[in-house]
Amino acid sequence: MKKKSLMAQNNLVRAGVMGGNDGILSVAGIIIGVAGAGQSLSAVMLSGFAGTLAGMVSMAMGEYVSVESSRDAQDRARKEESALLEADYNKEFNFVKEKYQADGISADMALQATKEMMTKDPLETLVRERYGFSLNSRVSAGGAAIVSFFAFPTGAAFPMVLMGLAKPEWRIMATFLAVLVALLLTGYLAAVINGANRVKGALRNLVSGILTMAVTLAIGSLFR
Repeated sequence: MKKKSLMAQNNLVRAGVMGGNDGILSVAGIIIGVAGAGQSLSAVMLSGFAGTLAGMVSMAMGEYVSVESSRDAQDRARKEESALLEADYNKEFNFVKEKYQADGISADMALQATKEMMTKDPLETLVRERYGFSLNSRVSAGGAAIVSFFAFPTGAAFPMVLMGLAKPEWRIMATFLAVLVALLLTGYLAAVINGANRVKGALRNLVSGILTMAVTLAIGSLFR
C-alpha cells in the first residue's frame, strides 16, 4: 500500500509541475506574441486570459486521457497474461527464467528467483517482466486532471502579472527573462520527478521556452 500511495503522490506532483510549466510557457508565448503585434495591454491580458481558460481544460483532459490509457494497458496486460498462465503455466515460467538468464543471472539463480516470484504472484511477475510495469501501481486519473487544471492558471499568472506590472517599454523583455528563469526551475523539478538528468531537463525546458516565445514574438511583429 505504501508503494501504491507513493506512486499516486508522485503522479499528482508530476501533473502539478507539468501543468504549471505548460501554463507558464503557453501563456507567455501568447501574450508576448500579442504584445509584439503592438496591441494594447488590455488586448494582451484578454488573450492571456483566453489562453489560460483553454489551457486549463486542455491540460486536465490530457492528463485524464493519458492516465486512463495507461490503466487500459494495464487491464489488457492482466487479461492477456491471465489467459497465458491458464493455457500453459510452464511456458510462462520458462519465459521469466530465460529473461533472468538473459539479464546475466546464472541458470541456478534464475531458476530459484523464478520459483520464488512465480509462487508469490505469478501474474504480477509476468506482467512486470513482459511489459515493464506493475499491476499494483494504480494512480488517479481524476486527481491528475484536477491538479493539472489548477496548476495551469497558477503558472499562467506569472507571465501575465509581469506583463501587467512592467513599464510599457520593458514589458516584453521583462516577461521574457523572468519566464526563462521560471522554466529553468520547472524543467529541473520535472527531471527530479522523472529521474532524468536535471541539468539536461532544465536546459531542454529553457530552449523550448526561448523558441516558443521567439517564434510568437516574430509572428506577432509581422502584424504591427
